[in-house]
Amino acid sequence: MIDVKTTPVPAGGSAPATIAVRSWKAPIGFSAFVVIAAVLFIGLGRDGVTNFRLSTNSDLIQLPEIPLPALATGIVATAAMATITVYAFLRAREAKKIPLWVTTLFAVIFLTAFLTWAAAGATLPMIGLLAGALTVSTPLIFGSLGGVISERVGVVNIAIEGQLLSGAFVAALVASITGNPFAGLAGAMLAGALVSTILASFSIKYFVDQIIVGVVLNVLVIGLTSFLFSTLMSGNSAAFNAPARFERIAIPLLSEIPILGPILFRQSIIVYLMYIAVVAVWFALFKTRWGLRLRAVGEHPTAADTVGIKVRATRFWNVLLAGAIVGGGGAFFSLAAVGSFQKEMTNGAGFIALAAVIFGRWDPIRATLAALLFGFATNLQSTLSIVGSPVPSEFMLMLPYIVTIFAVAGLVGYSRPPAATGKPYITS
Repeated sequence: MIDVKTTPVPAGGSAPATIAVRSWKAPIGFSAFVVIAAVLFIGLGRDGVTNFRLSTNSDLIQLPEIPLPALATGIVATAAMATITVYAFLRAREAKKIPLWVTTLFAVIFLTAFLTWAAAGATLPMIGLLAGALTVSTPLIFGSLGGVISERVGVVNIAIEGQLLSGAFVAALVASITGNPFAGLAGAMLAGALVSTILASFSIKYFVDQIIVGVVLNVLVIGLTSFLFSTLMSGNSAAFNAPARFERIAIPLLSEIPILGPILFRQSIIVYLMYIAVVAVWFALFKTRWGLRLRAVGEHPTAADTVGIKVRATRFWNVLLAGAIVGGGGAFFSLAAVGSFQKEMTNGAGFIALAAVIFGRWDPIRATLAALLFGFATNLQSTLSIVGSPVPSEFMLMLPYIVTIFAVAGLVGYSRPPAATGKPYITS
């Protein structure tokens, strides 16, 4: 729910009118989570203590476990969340944005209380949970980075799912034939760029509706990869679906840092490339001339054209770049996570990545944080099932998508996409 308040120009004044936008979505979303917290953590509170394990057996420095009583933690967390919700309502009433740290703090408090409640009486391996969440989030982050670039330049990229899936398929095929995972990664990037070429050609040159093209491409890639998997890979998996994999590499010294080391620096090459990609996309988007031109084309293509920027060419090549980044993320499925290609193995990851773009307000850092949240929700279902959580398994399967809906619909607040996104540029 959004209220718009216009402040009139004073009599005889020349200052322009100001518009204050009140967004009540985040406070209302916070309120919903406070109600859920009160019901789960207090009304259905559990006795027992949850031990949070912060080290693995192979760590050089062993940290002590942190015990938290489930019921007391739930009460304190619910009270803290209620306080943050009141603060959010006050900010919304004054038409002020809710800082990112407030939403982050709210999410951390809720997750801590939920984990304490769900694993009451058991030991929760936090290193494995967080490292697994980062692993699951990697293709989502690549997808969200490609989505940010594409939409910032003015093209809605619904085809992220197809780009991820095509990257996974080509990576497995090329790596199996060549025996080189880096060749598979390069092939995956080319496959993602090829899907983006079709998207860019139809939407930029022929002015076809971008959403329709994206949906059609997703269906096309799913059908094509499923057909090739059945006819080519299934009959001779040793030759075409047994790719060389990227193994985990522990970075000396950094991997021994308590907590952060096992999570961040005992990963595969693709995860390390993801770190570089996040920083590179953010820097290039906001600190370079390329990024300025890209954002200008996505916000006001007519003005960009006036100063000599080739709008269509800028859109075309940046959509291809976005597809290559997403395709590289698709390689993670077959070259790192699974070790082979399976039908529809992306399982909707492209759409969650698209939600991360919106939740992150078309900013690469925010979109990365959103993708990490969704990846954490996905990995949480397997961890809680191992520790014997009372949460029904059916609900745990729905958890990533529930988090996505709540995040985009309830917590994102007022956000404005790039003004020219989805609009074809037609010169007179």
